[in-house]
Amino acid sequence: MGRIVANFFISLDGVVERPDQWHFPYFDDEMGAVMGEGMQGQGAFLLGRRLYDEWSQYWPTNTDDDGFGPHINGIQKYVVSSTLTEATWQRTTLLTGADVAGQLREVKERTEGDIAMSGSATTVRWLLREGLLDELALLVHPVAVGHGQRLFEDTPTTPLRLLSSRALSSGVLHSRYAPA
Repeated sequence: MGRIVANFFISLDGVVERPDQWHFPYFDDEMGAVMGEGMQGQGAFLLGRRLYDEWSQYWPTNTDDDGFGPHINGIQKYVVSSTLTEATWQRTTLLTGADVAGQLREVKERTEGDIAMSGSATTVRWLLREGLLDELALLVHPVAVGHGQRLFEDTPTTPLRLLSSRALSSGVLHSRYAPA
């Protein structure tokens, strides 16, 4: 049975929006290894509509051989959306309609390995409300961004249980949580 694991670059003040503007000064081989380890156990990938729109325009034609392009293009992908009518990116299934939560439970049942996510804060908040998120993996960057969407914006109190935490040499904390 698969587990849904959401991965985020996040600032100290909880911002997850536009990490391209604050994340890269902290990226190094050590963080790359953490990300690579997470990719090893993935059996599928879950995206919200906005992330699907961005990534489906970029990754299918990306020629960089960084390892992630071939990985994301080859893995089974699922998109949660109430507005998307078609998913054209290879190996992509659209989850839509009245019972998306039920569809995701079926996906979890038939998936070997983790069902990974990157970003998609709105989808993660919905997954938590539905009891579908199994793990939240955060790379907490030592920077206060001060503006942008936060992971837990306008949400009820959400108790989490720490699974592990380790400081990288860049000052980034890799922390993993599960719903309490």
